Amino acid sequence: MTGILAAIAVLGILIVVHEFGHFIVAKKSGVGILKFSVGFGPKLFGRTVDGTEYVVSAIPLGGFVKMVGEDPDSDEPVDEAISFSHQALWKRCAIVLAGPVFNLLFAFLAFSLVYLVNGKPVQNEVAEIGYVQKDQPAAAAGFLPGDVITAVDGVEIGSWAALSEAIRASEGRELSVDVLRDEAPLTLAVEPAERDTKNIYGEVVGDKYYAIGIQVADKREPVGLVGALTGGFQRTSFWITVIATSVYKLVLGDIPAEEIGGPLLIAQAAGSQAEDGLEPLIRFMAIISINLGILNLLPIPVLDGGHLLFFLIEGVMRRPLDLRQREVAQQVGLVILIALMAFAFYNDIGRILGSWG
Repeated sequence: MTGILAAIAVLGILIVVHEFGHFIVAKKSGVGILKFSVGFGPKLFGRTVDGTEYVVSAIPLGGFVKMVGEDPDSDEPVDEAISFSHQALWKRCAIVLAGPVFNLLFAFLAFSLVYLVNGKPVQNEVAEIGYVQKDQPAAAAGFLPGDVITAVDGVEIGSWAALSEAIRASEGRELSVDVLRDEAPLTLAVEPAERDTKNIYGEVVGDKYYAIGIQVADKREPVGLVGALTGGFQRTSFWITVIATSVYKLVLGDIPAEEIGGPLLIAQAAGSQAEDGLEPLIRFMAIISINLGILNLLPIPVLDGGHLLFFLIEGVMRRPLDLRQREVAQQVGLVILIALMAFAFYNDIGRILGSWG
């Protein structure tokens, strides 16, 4: 239930952000707005203000902004002055591009807020454990978050780097680890597990190494507004690169298609992040927002990227594509999108069943 509620909150907020981008730029461009919908399907509730119907619909997996004159082939008479299809090409591009841009902007602001409130990470001067991974050697040996590791096999450990080196050099043999827990000394025995060296995309990139399944404690120092904005920009740029590269590698087959996830995976991850606290949930929302922005830029008809592709062709040809060509492209794009969603659900269900054994 936590996962479901967290997922609805995450997707709902990000959909509003995305559609608000289209909405506000269309408004500023003089385009009339008929409907602003959060979600698809049957209308749950809504209100009409200044000719625009604002509604919340039953299926919270999307949303849309319906503009005046959005369908250039409609026989319905419209006021060309406020019609989307009668706007200059650059205005239509700006309106369509605004949704993904607002998703990226949301991520930037979210990351910046985290830095402003909680500071930026700094190097931990002691080997203090911040997180113990489940079903890993450290958890089985009894390590806990907050433990400070002082020695391995009688050799003093003064930093996290020294601890990592000692574990990697073990070659899998059992280690005797001295820790301080609430200032009380304690000795634990742990046998490191062998792992593949992988990059952030899950690709094996080096020799095997040994680890016990712990992460360093998160230490922070305060930053001002400029530092927070700088940190937010850096994290947003980092995740844009990672997600865009991941999509590229998926297309090439370098990352297996089984890694694709959908709403069920988002619900699982959102619930886990919500249980860890508000900051992890905000960071998770920022990453999903970047994901949403980039995926919407893919040149698939029915997505924002598909519309931009049509506009690019229109700019080159000096005229819009024929109605039949657009209809075929839209149908193909819809089939691709439905197939991707079905495949994502299939993967999500497979993960759930796999976790049940």
